[in-house]
Amino acid sequence: MIERIVIIDNIDPQTFYGVNNANVSLIRNLFPKLRMAARGNVIKVIGEEGETAEFERKVKEIEAYAAKYNKLEPDIIIDIVKGGEPRQQPSAGVIIFGQNGKPIAPRNANQARMAASFRDNDLTFALGPAGTGKTYIAIALAVAALKNKEARKLILSRPAVEAGEKLGFLPGDMKDKIDPYLQPLYDALEDMLPAVKLKEYMESGTIQIAPLAFMRGRTLNDAVIILDEAQNTTTHQMKMFLTRLGTNGKMIITGDTTQIDLPRHTRSGLLQALNVLKGVDGIGLIEYGKKDIVRHPLVQRIVDAYDAREKQDKQEFDTERRSASAMNN
Repeated sequence: MIERIVIIDNIDPQTFYGVNNANVSLIRNLFPKLRMAARGNVIKVIGEEGETAEFERKVKEIEAYAAKYNKLEPDIIIDIVKGGEPRQQPSAGVIIFGQNGKPIAPRNANQARMAASFRDNDLTFALGPAGTGKTYIAIALAVAALKNKEARKLILSRPAVEAGEKLGFLPGDMKDKIDPYLQPLYDALEDMLPAVKLKEYMESGTIQIAPLAFMRGRTLNDAVIILDEAQNTTTHQMKMFLTRLGTNGKMIITGDTTQIDLPRHTRSGLLQALNVLKGVDGIGLIEYGKKDIVRHPLVQRIVDAYDAREKQDKQEFDTERRSASAMNN
């Protein structure tokens, strides 16, 4: 008899073990000659050497399936242990399988172009109105790179620019004041990673979410770096961020040039970067439009209504200015 230890390190143990440890019980029943105990991410098994080796090999196959699809069902466990071919999920075009195995894939042509640009370029700009999914797809691409070991770190950042509210009036310390600006990034991550795994990644620094100001002085190697709401960067902030890119790094910069919240007469760093970097090799540009909005159908109608009102207001302003000019002459 020998004791063998198998470590579950590529998937959240809760996903692997199942509700009320149902998956563990099933695996135990499928290996009746072995004594088995599971705690945390460690499975300890005692038995004959050949049988424990087979146990480890099958458990690792089960773990790989669960890590890929982010879910695990009893029939899959039985298929793998019995030597059958486990049922494959449709994965054509899928970037990553999120919580409970939900496939996350491009939902329109521009999202597909963004995925291709990320693959082919080290820097991708994704521009467009709210609701087009540019940030969500960016984070999905980054998480997929992390899970596939194409990157060692995921860095997510946003400029902490006030859009009508004053940061100083928010309660709590600096982290409490900053977190509301970063919440959309947390939301996307929680949709793609099990809670335990996300907590582990964040505590170890594998995933870092920080305001743009915290990027200064860093060189980010072997990382995917995402800058969201980039229209609210200044020209100096944008240059600082772009020069953080290190060896084997990739960047995605998202923004909406129609929603700039910077003080008046402050130039957007995103607009300047698009102009300065035009034609530079290794940079992709994806431009989303209103037709790409993938949120609730009402969102597109809201965007259309605001665009129509802004156009009307501009026409009225131009008419008033021409009338005032004519009167002065």
